[in-house]
Amino acid sequence: MDETILLWLNGFVGKAPAFDAVMKLVVSDYLIPVVLALTLLTLWFGGDSTTRQKYQLGVIAAAISIAVSNGSVELLNNFYFRDRPFVDHQVSLLFYEPTDSSFPANSAALALAIATSVWIINRRAGAALSCIAWLYAFSRVYAGVHYPIDVVAGGLIGIAAAWTAHGAAKLLRPMLDVLLKAARVVMLA
Repeated sequence: MDETILLWLNGFVGKAPAFDAVMKLVVSDYLIPVVLALTLLTLWFGGDSTTRQKYQLGVIAAAISIAVSNGSVELLNNFYFRDRPFVDHQVSLLFYEPTDSSFPANSAALALAIATSVWIINRRAGAALSCIAWLYAFSRVYAGVHYPIDVVAGGLIGIAAAWTAHGAAKLLRPMLDVLLKAARVVMLA
């Protein structure tokens, strides 16, 4: 079923050039990651002093979730390697040919880790980022570089990493408060 969905979605590549052009932007390693990073930067410096502290703790948790999700994907890749769809199937690529394991999708893990971290501290911004993150995951399948299960697994890893990171941030709150006070002294927070 995984292959069937991939081949069906990828079968639309070339039929709507305008849509393909948008997907080429979305699937890239730049657009969505930059949007996610700029959102974190905006949250870091945004809001009144009470809200800013909450957001800054959330951004720190997001950074932890990125590390946890990347570490989890790397660990899984040491035990299981799955070829990319273009290795085993005739697909129309809208992206370069990555050489790392297709499962789980690190791009989806990263995007959903950030989106979920933001959702925990700001529901509206987090919901918007979640839509963007799932669009990013969809574009990876559409472009022929991941199977659907790869992006779903990566997304679930990212979501779990975000909740784990926010739990860790609560435990580390006294230390993080000291870190934020020091950052404020040197105008970094």
